[in-house]
Amino acid sequence: EVLLVESGGGLVQAGGSLRLSCAGSGFDFATYFIGWIRQAPGKEREGVSCISPSIGSPYYADSVQGRFTISRDNGRRTVELQMNSLKPEDTAVYYCAASYLDYESGCPANAMDYWGKGIQVTVSS
Repeated sequence: EVLLVESGGGLVQAGGSLRLSCAGSGFDFATYFIGWIRQAPGKEREGVSCISPSIGSPYYADSVQGRFTISRDNGRRTVELQMNSLKPEDTAVYYCAASYLDYESGCPANAMDYWGKGIQVTVSS
């Protein structure tokens, strides 16, 4: 069974930080493209940050560039998203997702093969 399990979400004040973690199992983690996708109430899914199997040059949405950092540890089968200088508009459910296809420097919000259940991130003003 393929599992992607997110942790680390919660409530934080604007300007604060959170670190999301995603643990994968049931598939060849090291060969998969992994990303963080978020969805705020009433809005479409947004590819926040994605990272290829070879790590390479991660993708960041313009809205998070310079504030978020993605990393992966293939040996531990984890991907983390360090989120700094959080803003109220970062409030959303954040999903960890995986794709067999390597989108290299992209982050397609609706083209991933496997999804976690999502975790809430709430940033208060």
